Amino acid sequence: MAKEITAVSHNSLAAGTTIKGEIITDNDIRIDGRVEGNIDCKGKVVIGQSGNILGNIVCTNAEIIGSLSGNLKTYDVLSIQSTGKITGDIQTKTLVIEPNAVFNGSCKMSGE
Repeated sequence: MAKEITAVSHNSLAAGTTIKGEIITDNDIRIDGRVEGNIDCKGKVVIGQSGNILGNIVCTNAEIIGSLSGNLKTYDVLSIQSTGKITGDIQTKTLVIEPNAVFNGSCKMSGE
């Protein structure tokens, strides 16, 4: 009997690329370009240092190294790195903010 192998897929948007519209994915995504629209991700969203999002994000986990202008809801962990910038409201279970990170908005934390 053959053993089933499950491949893990990752999405990536390179620097210098702009998407205007909604992104819906079941897999992790890393954004180093610009997105003008909402992101719905069942995995982890990473906004790279050159990444810029203008829209709302709903995901399981997020790591913000670049910038987000919009609301963000994570079901588990949100990490804002020292170069990260969020302008908008966040909702998360666990929040990690490094020194020099920028966050302007309100925060709601819950185990839900």
